[in-house]
Amino acid sequence: MPGSLVGSMLAGALFAFGIFLLVAGWRRWDLIPDASPSVRHRLARLTQVPRRTWALLGFGVVAGLLVWAIWKWPIAVVAVPVAVVGLPALLSNRGQVDAIARLESLEEWTRSLSDRLTVGQGLEQALTVSQRSAPPAIADPVRRLVSRLTARWDTEVALRAFADDLDDATADHMTIYLLQAARRRGTGLAIVLGELAETVAAEVRARRQIEADRAKPRATARWVTIISATVLGFLAFTGDYIAPYQTPLGQVLLVVLVGGYLAALVWMKRIATGKKHARSLGAQVRREAARQHAAAWGGIS
Repeated sequence: MPGSLVGSMLAGALFAFGIFLLVAGWRRWDLIPDASPSVRHRLARLTQVPRRTWALLGFGVVAGLLVWAIWKWPIAVVAVPVAVVGLPALLSNRGQVDAIARLESLEEWTRSLSDRLTVGQGLEQALTVSQRSAPPAIADPVRRLVSRLTARWDTEVALRAFADDLDDATADHMTIYLLQAARRRGTGLAIVLGELAETVAAEVRARRQIEADRAKPRATARWVTIISATVLGFLAFTGDYIAPYQTPLGQVLLVVLVGGYLAALVWMKRIATGKKHARSLGAQVRREAARQHAAAWGGIS
């Protein structure tokens, strides 16, 4: 009796938590209240989680509790939320689409910056004015760059922070040209940026073609998953097909089977994503250069 009471209380708490996450994601609530800067810094990763993910997590918790209540599967309380949140991420190419959109926006912004430098504006002035026409995909990094310049940051430091915000190898190449222009204050930057914009445009076309080729196996995996889930759901309501999975051994076997399928999707996702191009700037690059420098001096000594 006490065990069933504790289980009921836990189920009720999880159900309420799932409803809260679902409503918070739908209504776009701020899940982190006003707090001190140190607390904000520690919880910064939570703010990077999209509200759609919070809503999916809440829906998954509620669905998992319903599965537990109907079919007596305790593992569903964990497995269903993981599947609801993880499957859309594994079966979509949202990350690649967003990366291409940022790259295309960077090309447009680079052309705009080149035009402003052509008419004789200084580098800092051109960067500040470019905020007005920055495409939405890179509007926030450009806004932060302008805010740093307005706050009297050193131009080179602000540009390096801008490259870290974009976190892209192509953006690093453009930032290197801007850094050289900030040091030398010479002419010719507008021409170089125009040529760089042409290179970025060619890379955008190549990436779009690659994503078009990758879309075919991704669509196949998506339909296989949908059909399999539909058939299993139909069998769950029409017979004793899932009865063996209600035992402890069946629960373990279910975890192994579902885990193997998810592992295959993760493997496919890693293959389709490919390796990210190495950056030329950033803290990680500086740490690697320092490590190699220390190793070289250690070998000499």
